[in-house]
Amino acid sequence: MTFSLHPAYDDPQLAGLVGRLRDYLQGELADHERDRGLTHDSRLTRTDLEPVWRRSRELGFYGVHLPEQYGGQDLSYTALAALKEEVGASGRVLGHSVLGDMGGPLRAGDILRHATAYQLENYLLPLVRGERACCFSLTETDAGSDVRSMRTTAVRDGGGFRLSGHKVFSSAGPFADFAIIVARMAGSGEQEGEKPSFSAFLVDLDSPGCRVADGATPMSGEHIESDIILDDCHVPAENLLGEEGKGMRIALGRVTTNRLLHCPTVIGATRRALDLTLERTRTRKVAGGQPLLALQAIQHKVADMATELYAARSMTYAALAALDRGADVRTEAFMCKLFVAESAFRILDQAVQIHGKEGLTQGNEIEFLFRKIRMFRILTGTSEIQRNGIAHGLAFMA
Repeated sequence: MTFSLHPAYDDPQLAGLVGRLRDYLQGELADHERDRGLTHDSRLTRTDLEPVWRRSRELGFYGVHLPEQYGGQDLSYTALAALKEEVGASGRVLGHSVLGDMGGPLRAGDILRHATAYQLENYLLPLVRGERACCFSLTETDAGSDVRSMRTTAVRDGGGFRLSGHKVFSSAGPFADFAIIVARMAGSGEQEGEKPSFSAFLVDLDSPGCRVADGATPMSGEHIESDIILDDCHVPAENLLGEEGKGMRIALGRVTTNRLLHCPTVIGATRRALDLTLERTRTRKVAGGQPLLALQAIQHKVADMATELYAARSMTYAALAALDRGADVRTEAFMCKLFVAESAFRILDQAVQIHGKEGLTQGNEIEFLFRKIRMFRILTGTSEIQRNGIAHGLAFMA
């Protein structure tokens, strides 16, 4: 894999997809954002997102990774990662809605294979078509890395269940019609030595006893999170996703894949930062009229930035290629998440330094990217959690 700020691909299908995606991101989607005056700090609404869902579906991007029976192209993980990287590198405010990350097929994850015919017809196929949106609600205030300590409970109630609890950091919650909620089965795990049991449910967010509240605003400034508050909310039995007691397995079943697929988006955003930084070093003049890039101190900084990006990208795509071959890449996924998060942060820190005061100014894209990238060292598993996973994997290697 060679280094490039604008990667090319030998596979004709992927090359065509990437080319068309770049055209859409920098053309039609950029125009849509400009017409609506959208920035990364905007409080987005469904009217902002729905046209993007529909148009992306028409162009073949929304749910492109899905099997052909669901209107997708059954992409490999490597090909999907290349598209996610391009979205990250585009700088688009609504980029998260093009492939279905924000409330769409990518947000739902791999739950289609657990769904009944009823659930497919009423929830998941409308989601794939861009007609409905969902959020995934697992995290609680005191149940982040240790999700099994969650307090949201499900009580059996005749022909269904009653859920009570408070979920936080539900990405896409402000735009969603329903949530995939994992809850602990009431009474499980109370006996000494007994493990708690968890189930997953499809919960309509307009159900009695369910309330969507504004979530905390992350340091990125994006308004994409919500709290899901459940107070004796009735969920019919047909909305149980998969088998009762298997909810945690459903929730964490694709954790290795998801961990890897978060990395290309961050790599893309870091690629964008390096591109902007190189542009600044070429055009910013210093004493004597020379460009900033003429200074050896700056040359060394951008050389280190590019080298770390190349390393992060290479290891991520190597792990994805192994995943496509069917290999067990749990340890490699931990490694990629750790290295991508830490190296991207170092690159953005240098980008801010090179941009000087402009890099510290709100409204400057580098300043936004710095805040956004900083979050990745914590989100989807802290760097410390990744190190734990790596050490565990190494301990069991022959």
